Amino acid sequence: MGRLRRKKMHKGDKPLKEKYRTKRRTKDFDEIHEDMKPSNAEALLNQELDLDKPGGAQHYCLHCTKYFIGPRALADHFKSKPHKRRIKALQVEPYSQEEAERAAGMGSYIAPKTVEVRTQDAKENMQVETVEGT
Repeated sequence: MGRLRRKKMHKGDKPLKEKYRTKRRTKDFDEIHEDMKPSNAEALLNQELDLDKPGGAQHYCLHCTKYFIGPRALADHFKSKPHKRRIKALQVEPYSQEEAERAAGMGSYIAPKTVEVRTQDAKENMQVETVEGT
């Protein structure tokens, strides 16, 4: 006759899959909203020189939580589709504990509010624009 069931080819791959799934994990939207507060944003945008990070940690996108190697790469990133998608996703108010309680039936539903999010103005971005203009 034939085999009754298929042989499991990748039975022991679960630890590998979990490793790769968490390797490129970025911050969640509620954590980014915390970083966008003025006191936190100022500290993230004006970091000290750290040679272990790309660009010495001087070129940072606050909304995507990514470091870039130079001002030109950061300016190109601001025009990219993934950055624009992230901006649009950040315009919805972050999920909170009160909203979770309302969803569980401990209150009436309130639609999430929109938050105005604009691309950051970086000093490096301004310098790139003036260099291109001349």
